[in-house]
Amino acid sequence: MKRIAIGLSYNGVFFNGWQSQLDVDSVQDSLEKAILRFTANNKRIRVTCAGRTDKGVHATLQVVHFDTDVNRKMSSWVRGINTFLPSSVSVHWAKEVTEDFHARFSAISRTYTYVLYCGRIRPSIYKDLVGWCIYDLNLENMLMASEYLIGLHDFSSFRASGCQSNNPVRFVHYIEIKRNGHFIFFKIKANAFLYHMVRNIIGSLIEVGKSIKSVYWIKELLESKNRSLSAPTFSPSGLYLSYISYPDKFNLFQHTNDEDIAIPFL
Repeated sequence: MKRIAIGLSYNGVFFNGWQSQLDVDSVQDSLEKAILRFTANNKRIRVTCAGRTDKGVHATLQVVHFDTDVNRKMSSWVRGINTFLPSSVSVHWAKEVTEDFHARFSAISRTYTYVLYCGRIRPSIYKDLVGWCIYDLNLENMLMASEYLIGLHDFSSFRASGCQSNNPVRFVHYIEIKRNGHFIFFKIKANAFLYHMVRNIIGSLIEVGKSIKSVYWIKELLESKNRSLSAPTFSPSGLYLSYISYPDKFNLFQHTNDEDIAIPFL
């Protein structure tokens, strides 16, 4: 029995999230069915991912592991699984790893990128691929507000009511906010995230960018530990799981650079 890690990307528009569910399409179901067809086994191979994404959320890099006794070259795993996947999902690489590797628990950090289009007219050609805001946002104020979120904090004010985590404390390494024409890119790296944490942070920063709330409001939200005081959960459309960091000992080849995450269509 060997353990294999794979890196994949997917367009979340076509799925009801990552996790396998009854009577709806999920990324996990599509991947497991593709592996089953490629290996020609009668037994379905279960996969474990680095981070479960919600309905409509995309990934430029999701990391998955599974155990199998099927012997194939790593390049064959990539080509073979892709043959049976829908066009909205692609495997980019495969690597045999040691049995102590775990896609979720071995991860040191996760990075999400949110792409926001600001303009009066809805961005038709980017439908479901970017978030949309009709306002011209104040980038400087959002940057100043985001600094309050850096470091180790209780993020209760930014977790969804359905969050199952026992501990609301997370460490945010950095938040970058950059503008490119009508697009604003938010990049957030943390050791882990609470349910809807990124989308709730984005929604709250946008309130600051619209000058509806002050820069210091974000600090007040953190201290309040009260979800009802923060902004509504923002749209999933522009959210991308874009990088997973692992200890060097696993020597994973990953197709993107943590310091230069590119959204392929922009």
